[in-house]
Amino acid sequence: MENIRSSYWFVPAIMATAALFLGAGSVYIDANIGSDWLDGLSWYQSNKADGAQQVLSTIAGSAITVAGVVFSITIASVSYAASQYGPRVLTNFMSDRGNQVTLGTFIATFLYCLVVLRTIRGGDDKEFVPDLAIIIALVLALCSIAVLIFFVHHVPRSIHVNTITAGIGRQLLHSVQERFPSFIGDSPDGSPVDETAIPEPLRAVGLTPALGVSSVRSAAIGYIEAIDDERLMAIATDSGLMLRLNCRPGDFMDTHSVYAMAWSNSTVAEDTLTDLQSTFAVSSKRTPIQDTRFLIDELVEVGTRALSPGVNDPFTAITCLDWLGTTLSEVARRQLPSPHRFDRCGNLRVIAPPLTFTGFVDRGLGQFRQYLATDKVACLHALQTIEGIAAACVLGAQIGTLLSEVEALRVTASEVLGARLFADVEAAAAETRSRLRSALADGAPA
Repeated sequence: MENIRSSYWFVPAIMATAALFLGAGSVYIDANIGSDWLDGLSWYQSNKADGAQQVLSTIAGSAITVAGVVFSITIASVSYAASQYGPRVLTNFMSDRGNQVTLGTFIATFLYCLVVLRTIRGGDDKEFVPDLAIIIALVLALCSIAVLIFFVHHVPRSIHVNTITAGIGRQLLHSVQERFPSFIGDSPDGSPVDETAIPEPLRAVGLTPALGVSSVRSAAIGYIEAIDDERLMAIATDSGLMLRLNCRPGDFMDTHSVYAMAWSNSTVAEDTLTDLQSTFAVSSKRTPIQDTRFLIDELVEVGTRALSPGVNDPFTAITCLDWLGTTLSEVARRQLPSPHRFDRCGNLRVIAPPLTFTGFVDRGLGQFRQYLATDKVACLHALQTIEGIAAACVLGAQIGTLLSEVEALRVTASEVLGARLFADVEAAAAETRSRLRSALADGAPA
């Protein structure tokens, strides 16, 4: 569904198919009901066969010509966005419903006119002019003009950097809100898992070392697009397995990589291993379906390109920082899922790679740091962003992570900024550290 949603062919194909049926249906109505009912419409002037053919030919020719122009403009805007903001933002443009509907409208209008045009017959005795079908063609022509006006407005707006970053940022926020807390299975009583209650052998390997161990190996080469967590848990429960996942969505796998290790009281059947393999969807590219890190990487990429010497646009980087800060604040407010996942009977079935607030900070601000440190304006805004994230933190460990990030940013800036510019950054960093320590002393839990 994600691949279909981000394709240019699906919506135009649906609209083109609908146009074919609409054309055939309107001609059928004209042929069986006739056009006498149109005599009461004073504003409508009935066409002769030659006039109807000219009208439909004009509409069809214009529609297919503009469709080519629309396609060319779309490709040009996509190429510009890829070179300016990075190739990974192409997914956002491919998913743009406005471009898909615009292209589909002109193609549908063209096909509709062709279907109706072939049914028009001249001659005194056998003349057939489908008046209803021509009225619908005129309506489609007006819709095409309206869509063209929308498209002219939509294209420059869609390649504006604020629109791009806002689209990625909102999708990232939605992903965080949807996925966290998110569990594969449930804790025994439906409450958060108390990891201290898990016996030491379980915490180490899930089961005792004497039991059989099998590897669930990758069957394809590419990036993990999604993991069917419900089916994974069902297979582990039905087969009496305990799984330790070695990967997460967004990781690159080859045919020598191992998705997971499976512990069992006996040798795991090949059919079971094949079923486990099928719960991992592998693609040639990363997608935001389950990969929150991919969206963070997109924001970081747009920001780092903005801070490159050839562009030198710190305010775009600041926009990316704002969305990263909002996302990290949302992560700080949420309880990240335990890596230990239980089935409904309370048995440990899956140990997933742990998700931590520190990991999210490193993925966002950590990757961005060396580029932020090269620009005083961006560096100062990054310190303000960290203060905003700290205001959302509920644990002392989270504030400790932010303190480490402030110090790392200060050290990096000291290596690349001139003494005069760095003095301002150092003063701001000292003030940020002071505020974070005050928040830590005010009673944030450890």
